[in-house]
Amino acid sequence: MKFASRVYTAAGIIGLIEIVPLFFAEDYLNRTMPPTITHPDMFYGFLCVTLVWQILFLMLARDPLRYRPMMIPTMLEKFTYVVTMALLFSQQRVPLDMLPPVAIDAVLGIFFVLAYLRTADSTVPSVARDGRTLAS
Repeated sequence: MKFASRVYTAAGIIGLIEIVPLFFAEDYLNRTMPPTITHPDMFYGFLCVTLVWQILFLMLARDPLRYRPMMIPTMLEKFTYVVTMALLFSQQRVPLDMLPPVAIDAVLGIFFVLAYLRTADSTVPSVARDGRTLAS
């Protein structure tokens, strides 16, 4: 369980470090990575959804067993991005300087799988509404 907690804490912190500055970087990105952002709703929508995922990672890190079913969508979040970017790289539609963040997500996705597998042996006792532990 400590492994899963550490993995999701690291993922949340790394994600916050990557995402939060982008909220203030639209002008910089427009200058350095043309063409300019023509759909700010899509850009900021992406940032907001991604920010929420980082919060989910941090919540999951607090109690990996309780939130274990949410590990499945976290794996999908990482691997769908990695596969999409691999396709875009193969079509030369994104620059190679995007490779480091994609590699980080690939590694985190693998760690998410390992965290899911390593928490499989642990069980969370069912708790009744009055706080009593129910027999399995």
